[in-house]
Amino acid sequence: MKSRNKPLGWMALAITGFIGVCSPASAAGALRVIDGDTIVLNEVTIRLNGIDAPEAGQTCASAQGGDWPCGKTAIAAMERMVTSGNVVCDNRGTEIYGRQLGVCRVGDREINAEMVASGNAWAFRKYSTDYIAVEDKAHAAHLGIWQAATMPAWEYRAETWHLAEQLAPKGCPIKGNISENGHIYHAPWSPWYERTKVDLKKGERWFCDEAEALQAGWRAPQWGH
Repeated sequence: MKSRNKPLGWMALAITGFIGVCSPASAAGALRVIDGDTIVLNEVTIRLNGIDAPEAGQTCASAQGGDWPCGKTAIAAMERMVTSGNVVCDNRGTEIYGRQLGVCRVGDREINAEMVASGNAWAFRKYSTDYIAVEDKAHAAHLGIWQAATMPAWEYRAETWHLAEQLAPKGCPIKGNISENGHIYHAPWSPWYERTKVDLKKGERWFCDEAEALQAGWRAPQWGH
């Protein structure tokens, strides 16, 4: 899950240095894909700096009419890149939910840039100008999310959040679920949100934002394989 809520977004607090290296082939479990702009590398959650990918359950408009699963497609694109070689991420600081911001690479390929270049993520212009030129080229070529007019991820989150908070207890729409997979929270844009029930007797609970859920020991869902 990403660093976004209500929508609070994310911000870098400090710039430090190198964060880690992982070979997916030799370090089983050391790298996991959360979604199209977030990975876990050596148990550190890294939000790719300067980009915003479609949410896992989000669909985008198709050039032929109708919709296509842009969120799942972005996750698949991320998985292909991070499993193609050693992943190296720098450390651009910490966002407001405690996750690292970083630029990640596989060999000489920059993952952040390629996600935008392939039409699998937007340049997060509100927070960074790094990928505007890359996005402009993808837009001109009508790649991926640019094949037809579609709602960007930050607007999608804001809309689904607004609708969910109208129905949630005390306006706190994040669902904290407990299962065999652990303590997992689902924001309103989660594909499993509607079918996730909160059983207070089991210790499950509602959260008002992602920071609260993380501090209480819940984690975001993992949509990658």
